[in-house]
Amino acid sequence: MSELKELFLDELADVLHAEGQLLKALPKMAKAANSPDLKNAFQSHLKETEDQVSRLKQVFAKFDKPAKAKKCDAMEGLLEEGKKVMDEWADSAALDAALIAAAQKVEHYEIATYGCLCTWGEMLDNPAALKLLRETMAEEEAADKKLTDLAEACVNEAAKDGSADTRGNRRQNTVRASSMRRAMA
Repeated sequence: MSELKELFLDELADVLHAEGQLLKALPKMAKAANSPDLKNAFQSHLKETEDQVSRLKQVFAKFDKPAKAKKCDAMEGLLEEGKKVMDEWADSAALDAALIAAAQKVEHYEIATYGCLCTWGEMLDNPAALKLLRETMAEEEAADKKLTDLAEACVNEAAKDGSADTRGNRRQNTVRASSMRRAMA
């Protein structure tokens, strides 16, 4: 077996373990989030992560190898940091912003990992495996963008203002109040 193929399979085993760890962490992050949209994003990504684990097992099969996880120290560290964030910011209006930051660190790690796996999968001339990996890569990039959009739309502003209103209701209420004042004038 080529060294690149060995490296590919080793990294595949690492990310399989990482995704398994994430399956346990996402429900906790969803429960901790104040914003219904953020809760929803975590719950949605949980389903995607289940699908990603399934795809990783298929990639192993495309290389005629059993799906075997190898402990991922990086994900363990990122998720431990995420637990600390949940504890340290639990009673703060900044909790959701902190959760998004922790989640984006995870997403960026996964994007880097899947980027390498896609490159190596292409070099190893395995189009079926590459297709599966690219599908997961696209999901990770979309999850990262969704987190950024949530942060920019309302979560960071709520943290700045010190309010627990992370749904953008303040902005909606201001618009409604302005509309009502105009209608009454």
